[in-house]
Amino acid sequence: MTTIFDCRDEAQLLAGMRHARQAIGRGDLIVIPTDTVYGIAADAFSATAVQRLLDAKGRGRDQPPPVLIGSTDTLSALAESVPEAVQRLVEAFWPGGLTIVLPAQPSLVWDLGETRGTVAVRMPEGRVALELLAETGPLAVSSANLTGQAAAISAHDAERMLGDSVAVYLDDGMSKDGVASTIVDATSLVRRADGERGEVRILRQGVVSRSQLLEVLGDLLEAEEPPQDGNP
Repeated sequence: MTTIFDCRDEAQLLAGMRHARQAIGRGDLIVIPTDTVYGIAADAFSATAVQRLLDAKGRGRDQPPPVLIGSTDTLSALAESVPEAVQRLVEAFWPGGLTIVLPAQPSLVWDLGETRGTVAVRMPEGRVALELLAETGPLAVSSANLTGQAAAISAHDAERMLGDSVAVYLDDGMSKDGVASTIVDATSLVRRADGERGEVRILRQGVVSRSQLLEVLGDLLEAEEPPQDGNP
Protein backbone atom coordinates (compact mmCIF):
# COMPACT_ATOMS: atom_id res chain seq x y z
CA MET A 1 0.00 0.00 0.00
CA THR A 2 1.34 3.42 -1.01
CA THR A 3 1.73 6.07 1.70
CA ILE A 4 2.59 9.78 1.42
CA PHE A 5 4.38 11.34 4.39
CA ASP A 6 4.55 15.13 4.83
CA CYS A 7 8.16 15.65 5.88
CA ARG A 8 7.45 19.25 6.91
CA ASP A 9 5.73 17.72 9.95
CA GLU A 10 8.37 16.34 12.32
CA ALA A 11 6.27 13.35 13.39
CA GLN A 12 5.49 12.40 9.79
CA LEU A 13 9.13 12.96 8.85
CA LEU A 14 10.32 10.41 11.41
CA ALA A 15 7.67 7.89 10.38
CA GLY A 16 8.30 8.50 6.68
CA MET A 17 12.04 8.05 6.99
CA ARG A 18 11.52 4.78 8.88
CA HIS A 19 9.11 3.46 6.26
CA ALA A 20 11.41 4.62 3.45
CA ARG A 21 14.39 2.78 4.93
CA GLN A 22 12.30 -0.36 5.35
CA ALA A 23 11.05 -0.12 1.77
CA ILE A 24 14.57 0.22 0.40
CA GLY A 25 15.61 -2.78 2.50
CA ARG A 26 12.79 -4.85 0.95
CA GLY A 27 13.81 -3.85 -2.57
CA ASP A 28 10.79 -1.57 -3.02
CA LEU A 29 10.73 1.88 -4.59
CA ILE A 30 10.37 5.24 -2.84
CA VAL A 31 9.99 8.83 -4.02
CA ILE A 32 12.19 11.45 -2.38
CA PRO A 33 12.53 15.23 -2.61
CA THR A 34 15.81 16.63 -3.88
CA ASP A 35 17.08 20.12 -4.58
CA THR A 36 16.34 19.70 -8.30
CA VAL A 37 13.19 17.60 -8.88
CA TYR A 38 11.56 14.68 -7.06
CA GLY A 39 13.30 11.36 -7.61
CA ILE A 40 12.21 7.72 -7.67
CA ALA A 41 14.78 5.71 -5.73
CA ALA A 42 15.90 2.10 -5.31
CA ASP A 43 18.75 0.24 -3.64
CA ALA A 44 21.64 0.71 -6.08
CA PHE A 45 23.03 -2.71 -5.18
CA SER A 46 19.80 -4.63 -5.84
CA ALA A 47 19.45 -5.52 -9.52
CA THR A 48 15.81 -6.46 -8.94
CA ALA A 49 15.03 -3.10 -7.34
CA VAL A 50 16.79 -1.18 -10.11
CA GLN A 51 14.79 -3.10 -12.72
CA ARG A 52 11.61 -2.19 -10.84
CA LEU A 53 12.64 1.45 -11.07
CA LEU A 54 13.18 1.22 -14.82
CA ASP A 55 9.88 -0.61 -15.27
CA ALA A 56 7.98 1.95 -13.19
CA LYS A 57 9.25 4.76 -15.40
CA GLY A 58 8.85 2.83 -18.63
CA ARG A 59 12.57 2.95 -19.40
CA GLY A 60 14.90 0.35 -20.86
CA ARG A 61 18.25 -0.86 -19.60
CA ASP A 62 19.89 1.41 -22.14
CA GLN A 63 18.95 4.33 -19.86
CA PRO A 64 20.60 3.41 -16.53
CA PRO A 65 19.78 5.61 -13.54
CA PRO A 66 22.30 7.86 -11.82
CA VAL A 67 23.37 7.16 -8.25
CA LEU A 68 22.84 9.59 -5.39
CA ILE A 69 25.30 9.61 -2.50
CA GLY A 70 25.20 11.27 0.90
CA SER A 71 28.87 12.17 1.22
CA THR A 72 31.62 13.33 -1.11
CA ASP A 73 33.83 10.60 0.35
CA THR A 74 31.60 7.95 -1.24
CA LEU A 75 32.58 9.09 -4.75
CA SER A 76 36.00 7.44 -4.52
CA ALA A 77 34.32 4.15 -3.53
CA LEU A 78 32.11 4.17 -6.63
CA ALA A 79 34.48 5.65 -9.24
CA GLU A 80 37.65 4.07 -10.58
CA SER A 81 39.50 7.32 -9.89
CA VAL A 82 38.67 10.95 -9.17
CA PRO A 83 40.77 13.31 -11.31
CA GLU A 84 41.81 16.65 -9.86
CA ALA A 85 39.45 18.52 -12.19
CA VAL A 86 36.52 16.41 -10.96
CA GLN A 87 37.52 17.16 -7.38
CA ARG A 88 37.25 20.86 -8.25
CA LEU A 89 33.74 20.28 -9.59
CA VAL A 90 32.77 18.43 -6.41
CA GLU A 91 34.08 21.26 -4.22
CA ALA A 92 32.27 23.87 -6.29
CA PHE A 93 28.88 22.22 -6.88
CA TRP A 94 28.26 19.47 -4.30
CA PRO A 95 25.89 19.15 -2.63
CA GLY A 96 23.90 20.46 -5.57
CA GLY A 97 22.68 20.04 -9.09
CA LEU A 98 25.64 18.50 -10.91
CA THR A 99 25.78 14.83 -11.94
CA ILE A 100 29.25 13.57 -12.91
CA VAL A 101 29.86 10.50 -15.10
CA LEU A 102 33.09 8.60 -14.38
CA PRO A 103 34.42 5.07 -14.98
CA ALA A 104 32.92 2.84 -12.29
CA GLN A 105 35.00 1.00 -9.71
CA PRO A 106 35.57 -2.43 -11.33
CA SER A 107 35.06 -4.25 -8.02
CA LEU A 108 31.46 -3.04 -7.62
CA VAL A 109 28.86 -5.79 -7.63
CA TRP A 110 25.74 -4.17 -9.04
CA ASP A 111 23.65 -3.92 -12.20
CA LEU A 112 22.30 -0.49 -13.09
CA GLY A 113 21.71 -1.39 -16.73
CA GLU A 114 23.88 -0.82 -19.80
CA THR A 115 26.35 1.59 -18.22
CA ARG A 116 29.36 0.62 -20.38
CA GLY A 117 31.45 0.54 -17.23
CA THR A 118 30.53 4.02 -16.04
CA VAL A 119 28.57 5.49 -13.16
CA ALA A 120 26.74 8.83 -12.97
CA VAL A 121 27.01 10.23 -9.44
CA ARG A 122 25.50 13.20 -7.62
CA MET A 123 25.36 14.42 -4.04
CA PRO A 124 22.05 16.26 -3.66
CA GLU A 125 21.26 19.13 -1.36
CA GLY A 126 18.45 18.93 1.18
CA ARG A 127 17.91 17.49 4.64
CA VAL A 128 15.54 14.65 3.74
CA ALA A 129 17.63 13.23 0.89
CA LEU A 130 20.94 13.50 2.74
CA GLU A 131 19.65 11.99 5.99
CA LEU A 132 18.10 9.10 4.11
CA LEU A 133 21.27 8.47 2.06
CA ALA A 134 23.34 8.49 5.24
CA GLU A 135 21.30 5.50 6.42
CA THR A 136 20.66 3.58 3.20
CA GLY A 137 23.92 4.16 1.34
CA PRO A 138 23.95 4.90 -2.41
CA LEU A 139 20.56 4.92 -4.12
CA ALA A 140 19.79 4.55 -7.80
CA VAL A 141 17.59 7.56 -8.48
CA SER A 142 15.88 8.94 -11.56
CA SER A 143 13.36 11.75 -11.94
CA ALA A 144 9.98 10.72 -10.52
CA ASN A 145 7.93 10.63 -13.70
CA LEU A 146 6.86 8.39 -16.53
CA THR A 147 9.24 8.54 -19.49
CA GLY A 148 8.15 11.29 -21.83
CA GLN A 149 6.37 13.30 -19.15
CA ALA A 150 7.66 16.29 -17.19
CA ALA A 151 9.70 15.57 -14.06
CA ALA A 152 7.66 15.76 -10.86
CA ILE A 153 8.21 18.88 -8.78
CA SER A 154 5.96 17.67 -5.95
CA ALA A 155 5.20 14.34 -4.31
CA HIS A 156 1.63 14.51 -5.56
CA ASP A 157 2.84 15.00 -9.15
CA ALA A 158 4.95 11.86 -8.72
CA GLU A 159 2.10 9.87 -7.14
CA ARG A 160 -0.24 10.80 -9.99
CA MET A 161 2.20 9.30 -12.51
CA LEU A 162 3.75 6.41 -10.59
CA GLY A 163 0.92 5.34 -8.27
CA ASP A 164 1.25 1.99 -6.50
CA SER A 165 4.56 1.13 -8.17
CA VAL A 166 6.09 3.20 -5.34
CA ALA A 167 5.77 2.09 -1.72
CA VAL A 168 6.57 5.36 0.07
CA TYR A 169 6.36 9.00 -1.01
CA LEU A 170 8.27 11.58 1.04
CA ASP A 171 6.67 15.00 0.55
CA ASP A 172 8.73 18.12 1.28
CA GLY A 173 6.73 20.66 -0.69
CA MET A 174 7.54 22.01 -4.13
CA SER A 175 11.07 21.41 -5.45
CA LYS A 176 13.39 24.34 -4.85
CA ASP A 177 14.65 24.57 -8.43
CA GLY A 178 12.25 22.43 -10.45
CA VAL A 179 15.02 21.94 -13.00
CA ALA A 180 16.97 18.71 -13.43
CA SER A 181 20.67 18.45 -12.65
CA THR A 182 23.32 19.21 -15.22
CA ILE A 183 25.11 16.03 -16.35
CA VAL A 184 28.77 16.08 -17.39
CA ASP A 185 30.91 13.26 -18.78
CA ALA A 186 34.38 13.25 -17.24
CA THR A 187 35.34 9.72 -18.32
CA SER A 188 37.94 10.90 -20.83
CA LEU A 189 39.93 12.50 -18.00
CA VAL A 190 40.56 8.94 -16.79
CA ARG A 191 40.39 6.82 -19.94
CA ARG A 192 42.51 8.63 -22.53
CA ALA A 193 45.22 6.11 -23.44
CA ASP A 194 46.71 8.03 -26.36
CA GLY A 195 48.52 10.58 -24.24
CA GLU A 196 46.13 13.35 -25.21
CA ARG A 197 44.44 15.40 -22.53
CA GLY A 198 40.80 14.56 -21.92
CA GLU A 199 37.96 17.04 -21.64
CA VAL A 200 34.71 17.31 -19.74
CA ARG A 201 31.62 17.17 -21.95
CA ILE A 202 28.15 18.46 -21.07
CA LEU A 203 25.59 15.69 -21.67
CA ARG A 204 22.56 17.57 -20.35
CA GLN A 205 22.21 21.22 -19.45
CA GLY A 206 20.39 21.78 -16.17
CA VAL A 207 20.70 23.76 -12.96
CA VAL A 208 24.46 24.33 -13.26
CA SER A 209 25.17 26.54 -16.28
CA ARG A 210 27.93 26.19 -18.84
CA SER A 211 29.43 29.49 -17.65
CA GLN A 212 29.64 28.14 -14.08
CA LEU A 213 31.39 24.99 -15.31
CA LEU A 214 33.75 27.04 -17.45
CA GLU A 215 34.74 29.12 -14.45
CA VAL A 216 35.87 25.97 -12.61
CA LEU A 217 37.26 23.91 -15.50
CA GLY A 218 38.66 26.50 -17.91
CA ASP A 219 39.87 24.86 -21.13
CA LEU A 220 39.16 21.39 -19.73
CA LEU A 221 35.51 22.00 -20.66
CA GLU A 222 34.81 20.86 -24.20
CA ALA A 223 34.30 23.78 -26.58
CA GLU A 224 30.79 24.57 -27.74
CA GLU A 225 29.98 23.45 -31.24
CA PRO A 226 29.33 26.44 -33.52
CA PRO A 227 25.75 26.72 -34.80
CA GLN A 228 25.03 25.18 -38.17
CA ASP A 229 24.26 27.51 -41.10
CA GLY A 230 20.64 28.56 -40.93
CA ASN A 231 20.39 27.56 -37.23
CA PRO A 232 21.37 30.59 -35.17
